[in-house]
Amino acid sequence: MLAEIITIGDEILIGQIVDTNSAWMAKQLNLTGVSVKQITSVSDDEQHILGALAQAEKRADIILITGGLGPTKDDITKKTLAKYFNMGFRRDEGALEMVRQIFEKYNRPLLDINIQQADVPDGCEVIVNKNGTAPCMWFEQHDKIFVSMPGVPFEMMYLMDDEILPRIKSRFELPAIVHKTILTANIGESFLAKEIEEIEDALPAHIKLAYLPKLGQVRLRLSATGNDESSLKSEVETYARQIISKVEKFVVIDEDIPLEQAVLNIMKVRGLTLSTAESCTGGYIAHLITQHPGCSSVYWGGAVAYAYSLKESVLGVKENTLTTFGAVSEQTVTEMAEGAIKHFKTDYAIAVSGIAGPDGGTADKPVGTVWIAISSKNKTVAKVFNFSNKRIQNIERSAASALTMLLNLLKETV
Repeated sequence: MLAEIITIGDEILIGQIVDTNSAWMAKQLNLTGVSVKQITSVSDDEQHILGALAQAEKRADIILITGGLGPTKDDITKKTLAKYFNMGFRRDEGALEMVRQIFEKYNRPLLDINIQQADVPDGCEVIVNKNGTAPCMWFEQHDKIFVSMPGVPFEMMYLMDDEILPRIKSRFELPAIVHKTILTANIGESFLAKEIEEIEDALPAHIKLAYLPKLGQVRLRLSATGNDESSLKSEVETYARQIISKVEKFVVIDEDIPLEQAVLNIMKVRGLTLSTAESCTGGYIAHLITQHPGCSSVYWGGAVAYAYSLKESVLGVKENTLTTFGAVSEQTVTEMAEGAIKHFKTDYAIAVSGIAGPDGGTADKPVGTVWIAISSKNKTVAKVFNFSNKRIQNIERSAASALTMLLNLLKETV
């Protein structure tokens, strides 16, 4: 069963917003057993939308469309769908009642433009949107299914979870798809591929291995397709064990979770706490950590200390250390990390100080020079990294390296 996703909106094509809808939908469809054939983004232009619909109908069995269902004149998806299917319009009472309820809830006047949200192509089935005013529309033509949903992410997600995916599952006999992800760090993609080459070459045709690189990390994803889910899980687990055994020292965790969440999970199980002392990363490590629910049981907080004065007053770095060795040095990050342990009273601390760029470098400390220290109550480990002259990449690489160093220190104390 093949699906295609079409996202509609000029705001996507000019980079004003990022199309997160497609990524989320593709993941949910894949878990259901539906393969996504293509993802297309088109502008709010009738001819572009008509062309995309015609091409998608040739390629896929299910076409999922998001965006362009608002009440304003630039939202033309509904009218374009009516033209594509050669349909007139009707007013759907269920959709209209939902619009009324939403406006009453927020004590807003109901305008004609809002009432028109309930006007839909007369040949579609309306799926009431319980979280917004734009109804979801289900069309069937030439044994193909077209579903048009609002582009607002939370509205689309509720519709997919509560209505669309259950309908697809009940309508079609779908294959089982099993995934297994292994997160690695401190090894490049090509070196990793070389290490596990024999295992990859021995994989049966129904099991695929994908490499998903990120700065400082590579995720390995084993994907198996078939009819017997239990058998597939057993097979995938067997090959995953072989890979882990081969590259064990580079393996972070065998789950599809980010590096920082893997660290948080380990520390939570052990009842350990963490603080951060950041300079060049500007709080990025704290941001990565605090986006995960439940992080407060591990992460107590930290400091973003750019200026020498803050490194001294907040983290306890000695003035002599800074004047003698500079902010970007082993001595300074060591005192930053140990100061965080002392002042924030945590079990572990991360400290980062470097030259993110694109300027500020010197002959002995060029742009991309980053010192990282990880401290526990009994040990401090410091390491220098030489990254690129790209500021954002240097910040992301620093965070990944710091979290990996923390993970390695945690492994030592198992």
